[in-house]
Amino acid sequence: METVLSGIRSTGHLHLGNYFGAIKNFVKMQHAHRCYFFIADYHSLTTHPAPEDLHRNVRQVLIEYLAAGIDPEAATLYIQSDVPEVAELYLLLNMNAYMGELERCTSFKEKVRKQPENVNAGLLTYPVLMAADIIIHRATKVPVGKDQEQHLEMARTFANRFNRMYKTEYFPAPYAFNFESELVKIPGLDGSTKMGKSESEGNAIFLADDPKTIRKKVMRATTDSGPEAPGEEMSQPIENLFNLMRAVSTAETVSHFLDTFNSATIRYGDMKKQLAEDIIAFTAPLRERILELDSDDAYLSGVARLGAEKARESAQKTIREVREIIGFKPF
Repeated sequence: METVLSGIRSTGHLHLGNYFGAIKNFVKMQHAHRCYFFIADYHSLTTHPAPEDLHRNVRQVLIEYLAAGIDPEAATLYIQSDVPEVAELYLLLNMNAYMGELERCTSFKEKVRKQPENVNAGLLTYPVLMAADIIIHRATKVPVGKDQEQHLEMARTFANRFNRMYKTEYFPAPYAFNFESELVKIPGLDGSTKMGKSESEGNAIFLADDPKTIRKKVMRATTDSGPEAPGEEMSQPIENLFNLMRAVSTAETVSHFLDTFNSATIRYGDMKKQLAEDIIAFTAPLRERILELDSDDAYLSGVARLGAEKARESAQKTIREVREIIGFKPF
């Protein structure tokens, strides 16, 4: 049984892209693999959230992971900051990470460009903390998107470097795990090919959105002026709407609107109204479960405690063995 690890930043609500892109598959995997799912609240500190925002966002992501079907008994679902061993391994790995390789990281250069007023050491060493998250459990499979592949490559670098420096084979090299044909990429409502919190406002449909909000977002989705003649090529924004519809609507609904597009008789307003109602129907059970969990603080507290206990059991073993390998020994 291989160990799988995945995390999500504690920056608020999960959206349909998260659900179809990963979480739906995590629900299937959690009974077949040794799975660790964590909420990356340490990582969120690079943006300096207010204390009340940090706690609220962590709580919300925990609720939505559970509502989406993660079973805290089958998998290990935990909050990153509840496992202090992660911070210790981060420190130890930083001693063997070099400025040049960190400064060359694509995501760091992008952050420097986007937020020059907040270029902190946490941004520079983000790949080291990510590596610590992964190898603290000696995970071998890591589901990642294209934007995280370089970080995973660096995690392999740090794991292999540790092994070489201390003449051991302690850390396995983690590799990217994808869901192949099961992976569904959900596009944004703003005409972009990615649905995400960091994209433009109104780009994402969140699992907790109420019907009124969903209708408003979908009706504002980017479109074009419509096909002028049958057989016209589909623009990216319209292809996005059809891809969203394929995820949440019936095959008959998709076929109907494809026929109207190909015959140049489509009315985007009608398509958006149908899409909004189908999204509302699809997310209704998730939204109901989110509201139910939101009112059960005792259950959430129990889940967090259980996750911390399970994660720390694994992490403490790793740190104990790593300290011995490095040479930290009691007198």
